Amino acid sequence: MRTAGRTRRRGRLIAAMSGLFATAALATVGTSAAASSASTAPSTPPSPSTSVSTPSVSAAASAVESLDVPDTAWTVDERTGTLRVLVGSTVRGADLARLDRTAERFRGAVTVERLEGPLRTLLSGGDGIYSSMGIRCSAGVNVQSGATYYFITAGHCTDGSPTWYADSGATTPVGPTTGTSFPGNDYGVVRYTNTAVPHPGTVGTVDVTGTATAYVGQQVCRRGATTGVRCGQVTALNATVNYGGGDVVSGLIQTNICAEPGDSGGPLYAGDKIIGILSGGSGDCSSGGTTFYQPIQEVLSAYGLTVY
Repeated sequence: MRTAGRTRRRGRLIAAMSGLFATAALATVGTSAAASSASTAPSTPPSPSTSVSTPSVSAAASAVESLDVPDTAWTVDERTGTLRVLVGSTVRGADLARLDRTAERFRGAVTVERLEGPLRTLLSGGDGIYSSMGIRCSAGVNVQSGATYYFITAGHCTDGSPTWYADSGATTPVGPTTGTSFPGNDYGVVRYTNTAVPHPGTVGTVDVTGTATAYVGQQVCRRGATTGVRCGQVTALNATVNYGGGDVVSGLIQTNICAEPGDSGGPLYAGDKIIGILSGGSGDCSSGGTTFYQPIQEVLSAYGLTVY
């Protein structure tokens, strides 16, 4: 589980908006198909099976975390009960050797898999929603508390970014950042203060009606400014990702959906239910990839917010 209130680290991060503002021209092609695909998910999650003792897996997870190797991620595989460690392309030499030794130490409880690319927050420059610090990010989902409206995005975007605009010239204000949790978690909240900026309760053409909890095997879709709507499956829960520079995020949802720079902060959803917000991943939409998401319900609970 993540603990809110960890030390926030500030970095130069650039991302893209994901399409909740009428002032942004973002792709809508495929949204209806995505919703249809996601709505076919089973109504109940499958029962997990385990074959390795919990103490062994817990000890292995602690050992991997203590190595503090950037460009790695780890989670428990619900099908086998083993710790699955993903190793990005930048890990080599002494760091790779330390990971291999740890896997050997916990033989039978740990599997190590190499990724074709690095694990990173999926950010880019260009059109979108802009902070006063020049950072460009995706908005994930519109939410409210009473008569006050907000949007949720990735915390690595809002960290150190006090004010947001709808244009790169900073002439159309949207509102201020009112909350950030990163690292540890990866979510941020921005309040709408400009009534001229629309904030519908939709993701593309999908009318959001609530939230859902992810489970392994669930059919889901995500939406981003760069690659539009992409769909796949939840492959793991409670994943931890070490992005480097001390930025470690845990409790994430892992999927086999691709994403590219500019998709960061966009929503993960099943049918008309929001599940999470894109944190980062590896790969691209030409060769495929792995992506990680901040669960939405934790954010709503932390700030007393609801979707609409």
